[in-house]
Amino acid sequence: MIKAAIFDLDNTLVDFLYMKNQAIDSAINGMIASGLKVEKEQAKELIFDIYEKMGYEYQEVLNQFIINIHGDINYKILAAGIVSYRRAKEEALQPYPNAEETLIKISKAGLKLGLITDAPSREAWTRLYSVGLHDIFDRVVTSDETNTFKPSPEPFSLMLKYFNILPSEAIMVGDWPERDLDGASNVGMKTAFARYGASSFNKKQYNSADVVLESIEEIIDYIKLENSK
Repeated sequence: MIKAAIFDLDNTLVDFLYMKNQAIDSAINGMIASGLKVEKEQAKELIFDIYEKMGYEYQEVLNQFIINIHGDINYKILAAGIVSYRRAKEEALQPYPNAEETLIKISKAGLKLGLITDAPSREAWTRLYSVGLHDIFDRVVTSDETNTFKPSPEPFSLMLKYFNILPSEAIMVGDWPERDLDGASNVGMKTAFARYGASSFNKKQYNSADVVLESIEEIIDYIKLENSK
């Protein structure tokens, strides 16, 4: 019996990679318009190199990028990049089609709803408020709470303890097999691979999940099937 559905945030409920690409493109255009001398493709490659090294939540990415180009900070260019980034981010951050409807249906079916994300609390809640999903979850666990990242068992165990359920009574929905799904499976939870949101790197066939989702609403049919047994 599945009593709780627990979701990852980025690339499971919201298209984080699309948002990040749109925001960075806008930031680059803004910085070039303010005098930055760099080719767009080169700039994007350099910025994403910083993200790869420092993590995609790194808040000083534009500062570091400008220092790498100029040797020091040009605040006019930095301001142009920050403002352009924020504007594009607001426009580009959207939930996946049917995400909100799916969560509402799960909640109305009497299941608990949880969210486990590696994002820091500020960024996680900002994204949830931006797409109107801030009031729908019974519990949100961010990386700040446990000082760990998936696949550490700590965020999963914390969620199970809060809901007071057995691991087998929860299903984890996520796009990153090695983090979301292996982490959940290792504590005994069921798993759903959000293939619709996985990047090309993570989209390879993942046979260990209990179910593979091509769209988010498919999780409802799986839960109904499991709970009818």
